[in-house]
Amino acid sequence: MAAVAGLVRGPLRQASGLLKRRFHRSAPAAVQLTVREAINQGMDEELERDEKVFLLGEEVAQYDGAYKVSRGLWKKYGDKRIIDTPISEMGFAGIAVGAAMAGLRPICEFMTFNFSMQAIDQVINSAAKTYYMSAGLQPVPIVFRGPNGASAGVAAQHSQCFAAWYGHCPGLKVVSPWNSEDAKGLIKSAIRDDNPVVMLENELMYGVAFELPTEAQSKDFLIPIGKAKIERQGTHITVVAHSRPVGHCLEAAAVLSKEGIECEVSWGNGSSSKGLLCKHEDLSWSPSTHIKTKPEQTSQVINLRTIRPMDIEAIEASVMKTNHLVTVEGGWPQFGVGAEICARIMEGPAFNFLDAPAVRVTGADVPMPYAKILEDNSIPQVKDIIFAIKKTLNI
Repeated sequence: MAAVAGLVRGPLRQASGLLKRRFHRSAPAAVQLTVREAINQGMDEELERDEKVFLLGEEVAQYDGAYKVSRGLWKKYGDKRIIDTPISEMGFAGIAVGAAMAGLRPICEFMTFNFSMQAIDQVINSAAKTYYMSAGLQPVPIVFRGPNGASAGVAAQHSQCFAAWYGHCPGLKVVSPWNSEDAKGLIKSAIRDDNPVVMLENELMYGVAFELPTEAQSKDFLIPIGKAKIERQGTHITVVAHSRPVGHCLEAAAVLSKEGIECEVSWGNGSSSKGLLCKHEDLSWSPSTHIKTKPEQTSQVINLRTIRPMDIEAIEASVMKTNHLVTVEGGWPQFGVGAEICARIMEGPAFNFLDAPAVRVTGADVPMPYAKILEDNSIPQVKDIIFAIKKTLNI
């Protein structure tokens, strides 16, 4: 019996050891984190790291923020570092700018960037220009942050994108995150920057969860301001977007993949995944652009991340490879982010590589309507991006 028991236990021990070894070798699982939680985590880590950092704004303390982005911070850091303010944007923005000039690092939250127009003199004339006007002697390390762009059902006065507004002004840095990785890395970089930074978040993205890569879970994780990220590798068309429309662009690429357009997706860890490849070999010839279009056209999607300074080098390099360009944004078309990208491409070395005119997909050139069907037709949808891509590729 002892011999039989030994024969049974031996393989069990070997199997147990094998399972343990495999368990220890497995990579750590990615964490699911909403954009709201990512911003909260980034601010929490910076508040803990540097006692000069503090947060102020309407309802950011005891109420945990209008969108619960500052949840738990008041209980952890108290009244001196998480400060509720009156409903006076010009007043508390001015206090924050003064605090930055005195050596602190304030995070100034606007309940929505539509209300930042009440404080735009403080943002532009006091914060953005002081470092230059003092010949580099007086830095203003401040972050202005809050939800930006179209929400849902809040009409014209609460549904505009300020990327072009603030991106127009020298002296400011302007960032626009899409997912949780962007949100955490950019808020931390913004807080540590010695220049005033405007962080344009999106209300509709706050509750959306994304996988946070292992490196982004570190307290030392930063995303450099001024660097774009290629979210999807491709060879035939460059699609550039920021904030929520990045997701629409990736959805459009997925739809096109099902129609026979091959898509290769690239994540931050360098891995990739190929989409569907159409089996048929029909070609269409376009005399106007002298290009052949095959079903396996691929789209390269660039997440801009930073509006100012813009990573035009990344866009130029992509256009030189793909020879086609589509820009996507939620803001108005005139003097918009897409208009700036197109102008920079036309003025630079990438212009001679274009095989077709660049196409912009933007919000409608009207104040945002209240009716839902009109609202839906006033902001870029996936179908609009698909149409623009097909138009540019002449397929």
